[in-house]
Amino acid sequence: MMKQLDPTNNQKKKAAAKAQEMLGRLGLTQTKDLTEYEMMIASHLVDPAEIRVTWESIGGLGSIIQDVKETVILPIKRKDLFTDSHLTQPPKGVLLHGPPGCGKTMIAKATAKEAGCRFINLDVSILTDKWYGESQKLASAVFTLAVKIQPCIIFIDEIDSFLRNRNIQDHEATAMMKAQFMTLWDGLNTDSSCTVIVMGATNRPHDLDKAILRRMPASFQVPMPNVAQRKDILKLIMQGEPMRANVDLDKIAAGAEGMSGSDLKELCRHASMYRVREFMKANGDLKDFSSRPSSSKDVEEKEEFEDKLRPITHDDLKRSLDKMRESKVKTSSLGD
Repeated sequence: MMKQLDPTNNQKKKAAAKAQEMLGRLGLTQTKDLTEYEMMIASHLVDPAEIRVTWESIGGLGSIIQDVKETVILPIKRKDLFTDSHLTQPPKGVLLHGPPGCGKTMIAKATAKEAGCRFINLDVSILTDKWYGESQKLASAVFTLAVKIQPCIIFIDEIDSFLRNRNIQDHEATAMMKAQFMTLWDGLNTDSSCTVIVMGATNRPHDLDKAILRRMPASFQVPMPNVAQRKDILKLIMQGEPMRANVDLDKIAAGAEGMSGSDLKELCRHASMYRVREFMKANGDLKDFSSRPSSSKDVEEKEEFEDKLRPITHDDLKRSLDKMRESKVKTSSLGD
């Protein structure tokens, strides 16, 4: 009767079904020991085997990746090497900070995959329940679940939106939830054998509460790429793409000052679209090849379409670069 009166009952059922499927995929069959709140958090689990991001997917961040490997991953994978000292245990908190689009989330995903950890991609909105006391129970479930399925990384993207500086204007329930979260986080530090890491990403580190910064001793700045890093990123993006021999990535990288990794990917996408537009202008509307099932004629037409597309040229990349720079100038002028 009480469950029928609970307005969140359907949401909990859906979360439990999703969690059950993911836990089974991870080989965690003892789900009877999990509470309904832990099952809701478990619905945010990500299977490391399904994470497509690897270190090879990240360009221009070699030194940061090496630091993460030595500081975070090695103590997790080779715990036997670090049993004689508490100083060499993996940190309980890791902060990735820097401008948007520079690879912070990719580093977090690659870390979980490389370390073989369970990965909770925590959507903080799930913790803000309108029913009094529910938020604290969910905050507690984050850590109790992580301990049960360790080694585990709890990843919070845009962590500043959740754990920003506390002030007198905070709602009572929000303040209690933050306090609960930090208290449970501190509890991890008292158990040296516990392999649970809270990893956060933000482009506003100064907005974080000082108590949170203290709990994240491993801090890595992910800056805007320099010219050499931009070239590495461009090479990674264009790998396997049809390009003319006249493409000079050095010149494109030099002209892309102030662009992030995601900006460079968008630059290359725009450049690739120029050849598609040319083909459409010359041949009219394209047939939709996405429909299934495809006939043998459709397959032939699709292959013919791909064969007729010319490779990407240096002019394509230069046009795309000029267009993006112009767009950035206009966007920045709006803020003046």
